[in-house]
Amino acid sequence: MIVAIDGPAASGKGTLARRIATHYGLPHLDTGLLYRAVAARCLALGGLDDVGASEAAARTLDLSTIDAEALRSAAMGEAASVVAARPGVRAALLDLQHRFAAQERGAVLDGRDIGTVICPRADVKLFVTASPEVRAQRRFRELGARGAAVTFDDVLADIRKRDERDSQRSAAPLVMADDAVALDTSNLGIEEAFAAALAIVMARTAPGG
Repeated sequence: MIVAIDGPAASGKGTLARRIATHYGLPHLDTGLLYRAVAARCLALGGLDDVGASEAAARTLDLSTIDAEALRSAAMGEAASVVAARPGVRAALLDLQHRFAAQERGAVLDGRDIGTVICPRADVKLFVTASPEVRAQRRFRELGARGAAVTFDDVLADIRKRDERDSQRSAAPLVMADDAVALDTSNLGIEEAFAAALAIVMARTAPGG
């Protein structure tokens, strides 16, 4: 069973993907971390301007070396959005994501182009969203808990900038797949959102679903 979960930043897709993967005992891949890891390597080498360097970093990326916690900052999210807009970077990471999804038992992947590009034949496709203000509040709380010195207005501006870049890029823009089910988490707590997402997965994977 392959479950594809897409959505904008801080919509809750990562949390839901992890919960669903745990529920079904499936491997999970947060594809956003791939782009964060590429951006981190570029920054370590001097900056984000070198397109060739970002593509080389993507081609040699090793999942086992990714330190998820070290990549969770707002600055790294913004940097990831920059390199993710490059067709060469996305193409370089395509095979890695395909191989992860092709595992014998299946997988749960979350990102921005899973249901449209990476796993267009996924058994279940979810498009998780929430209002920009709600998403900014979630990210603001998350960053504050990590001690980051940010303001709500700055986080909201960053969310809106990333939404625009992700939806307007030429390579695999953020769009809802035609056969995906939309789930708006604006007014849902974590448990409510998980229950709603699980109900969708169960309905789509039931005989005749």
